[in-house]
Amino acid sequence: MKHRIAILGFGVVGQGFAEIIQNKRQQLEEQFGLEATIVAVSDMMKGSLYHPEGLSIEALLKVVKETGKLEAYPEQQGLIRGLNSFETIKNSNADTIVEVTFTDVKTGQPAIDHCKCAFEHGRNVIMSNKGPVALAYPELSALAEKHHVQWGYEGSVMSGTPALRMPITSLAGNDITEIQGILNGTTNYMLTRMEEGSSYEEALKEAQSLGYAEADPTSDVEGFDALYKIVILSNVVLNHPLKITDVKRKGISHLTKEHIDKAKLEGKTWKLIAKLRKIDGKIIASVQPEMISLDHPLANISGATNAITYTCDLAGPITLIGAGAGKVETGFSILIDLINIHRTRKSVEEGAYGKDVAAEENVVSR
Repeated sequence: MKHRIAILGFGVVGQGFAEIIQNKRQQLEEQFGLEATIVAVSDMMKGSLYHPEGLSIEALLKVVKETGKLEAYPEQQGLIRGLNSFETIKNSNADTIVEVTFTDVKTGQPAIDHCKCAFEHGRNVIMSNKGPVALAYPELSALAEKHHVQWGYEGSVMSGTPALRMPITSLAGNDITEIQGILNGTTNYMLTRMEEGSSYEEALKEAQSLGYAEADPTSDVEGFDALYKIVILSNVVLNHPLKITDVKRKGISHLTKEHIDKAKLEGKTWKLIAKLRKIDGKIIASVQPEMISLDHPLANISGATNAITYTCDLAGPITLIGAGAGKVETGFSILIDLINIHRTRKSVEEGAYGKDVAAEENVVSR
């Protein structure tokens, strides 16, 4: 079954997803009956292409690698150039929009407006951007449901590590009373290096040189990145409409060698912990550095790795460990949402399930 895709944003993540589609083409068709076809790409800096029958992924990747633009993509009959992102959503024949533009996490734009436009025009959306999910989850979920389309966002918390899909599916039936996680790889890398003897400034400089931290590291080191992710977990996993302003937040920039040494003397370690707790029917949320004992399930998570622990009434504490970023990992998060949207669509069209039942099976999509 052909599934037509339009990609908004063709940077590292967009190209990574395209490479996966190219490399996994035969497996996707044989295993899932999924013929993933990229019909459009629209990037503010690189240009825009649309062909209703599909674009050559090989040619897309080649011209971008060689020129940084889409202008050199070979001419062919029916090829349309120059559509902006909203024109691509409205005028292409895409079934699903992959939204991986550069988005301002503080406003969620332009991704929020891309979602609204796509839903209103009957398109599914898959994204790795966390801003729209953290800031506009109730509104966008309702809009997707109204227009009978799917919204996938698995990559918004821990990239390709299924921090959303696993608790919703594999832990179904449990009452999850607490979620705590290391959701920012940059700060975890820095704290690991500080335990090894580096100063805060040295650890930050090294993280920046490795590409873990931006030139302006505020989002990471002051806890904003983890804050957005814990809000998503509350909304999606706990079904509690938490807002950004509901979360107590403190970063790691005040930590010194003295803090690190104190933790070592007490047999503990510092971690930036994002936490949700159910107390008397209320959700208490925080992001802050904590000294945790060495037998804590998150204590031995080192480097840029992410991890999350779900405390369940039936299964007990379940810890998931994996990468929280990366070209291939984030591309995979988009792929798994695509596969599940395809499964739902296939079930509905083949009449295997009712539409509502099939939609429920497409978890982390609304």
